[in-house]
Amino acid sequence: MKIAILDDYHDVAKRYADWGSLGGDAEVRIFNNFIPDDQVLATLEPFDVIVAMRERTPFPADRIRALPNLRLLVTTGMRNNAIDMQACAAQGIVVSGAPGSADANTATAELAWAHILGLFKHLPAEDAAMRRGMWQTAMPEPLAGKRLGVLGLGKLGSAVAKVGLAFGMDVVAWSPNLTDERAAEAGVTRLDKHELFATSDVISLHLILSDRSRHIVDAAALAAMKPTAYLVNTSRAGLVDQAALMDALVKFRIAGAGLDVYPEEPLSPTDNVRDLDNVILTPHLGYVSRENFEAFYRNALEAVKAWRGGQPVRVLNA
Repeated sequence: MKIAILDDYHDVAKRYADWGSLGGDAEVRIFNNFIPDDQVLATLEPFDVIVAMRERTPFPADRIRALPNLRLLVTTGMRNNAIDMQACAAQGIVVSGAPGSADANTATAELAWAHILGLFKHLPAEDAAMRRGMWQTAMPEPLAGKRLGVLGLGKLGSAVAKVGLAFGMDVVAWSPNLTDERAAEAGVTRLDKHELFATSDVISLHLILSDRSRHIVDAAALAAMKPTAYLVNTSRAGLVDQAALMDALVKFRIAGAGLDVYPEEPLSPTDNVRDLDNVILTPHLGYVSRENFEAFYRNALEAVKAWRGGQPVRVLNA
């Protein structure tokens, strides 16, 4: 049995799970770097089992059909929009989920706040200026009294809202199904989408990506934002019309953005967003933590063992 563990950028898969416990008939290969699209099929063709790290390597229908030896696809996390579940089922491939730790939502909320604080306090610019021998080049902005707009008030959005309230911010929220009662439970005010975009000083995105939510932050939404406002996306790149966002940032129609997710990952070294001074960039760190990855790999190993024993667990394409 040949097993491929993909996109282990931090080289922790072998430390966090005992893959040797699978026995001598299991040949495990760990890929620490992203496999380019034009090399994926040739590289993965021999493998019976693939362990995917979230959506880092996508598995659309054409790719699934071109991997004749694949019998088990384990995805870290319990939702993966980059895997065509129907195509896997049609090919007789079992897709099993490997849940992360209970702190996964907390880690993402913390990163969202790292972006918000970095933007309001101009931390990247001040750090760079200090390294050039300069002193106090930007004017920090207080959070207290400012309006935080939260798109999506699930576990993540609620966690972000809670911190905003602690900072003394006016926290408002919107999602397609949000009610006044649910907003009140979180201690925030529900607004309609346009009013939230038009009046917020910073907007943080925490919606699930779906056909309905794709590009929910479009040119019109960005145009409604105040020129002093910031946009933070630690959720999914597809929520935002990237061309419209780039236009708004380049022309300073909004003050800036904090981005952790991108239409193509890893982000190209030549992507123009890297050249913008009013953007804080992080390499999709929202779900990355030691506790989360320990749980990912521990549960992935369990899924492989269960499948090999004829009783697959946490099947996502049943």
